[in-house]
Amino acid sequence: MTPPRLTPFCDLNVDLGPIRELGAGLAGHRRIVPIIGGTVTGRVSGHILTLGADWQTILADGTADIDTRYAFETDDGAVIEVVNKGVRHGPPDVQAALARGEAVDPTLYYFRTAARLETGAARYKWVNRTIFVGTGQRLASAVRISLFSVD
Repeated sequence: MTPPRLTPFCDLNVDLGPIRELGAGLAGHRRIVPIIGGTVTGRVSGHILTLGADWQTILADGTADIDTRYAFETDDGAVIEVVNKGVRHGPPDVQAALARGEAVDPTLYYFRTAARLETGAARYKWVNRTIFVGTGQRLASAVRISLFSVD
């Protein structure tokens, strides 16, 4: 078996609202991070709709369990839903800097996702049958995710 190829699909620049703290949950500290907009560039381009959120669980070791659902509209009018699950972790000092909103070199921490996309737009229906993986970077009030199709 040959390993799958990764083909660049798009870069998601996701704007975030203030974090809503839920407190201690069954599996760790729970919080909701609202998704309030942003841009999409690459094989598709458009804007991230002002809806959706990242329903995070912060585990005892500081690892963030990422669970997002949101959508974007392409420049040609298609709406594409994104369900993105992932993990972000790193050394305690790096995690603390990220929590303070400081700029941190993304090579100093691990931020990877697995995404499913869905649309009813005929020209993009192929995304309904494709797995995507992503690399991420956390910024003070945004995240950047580069999505790659698994071919």
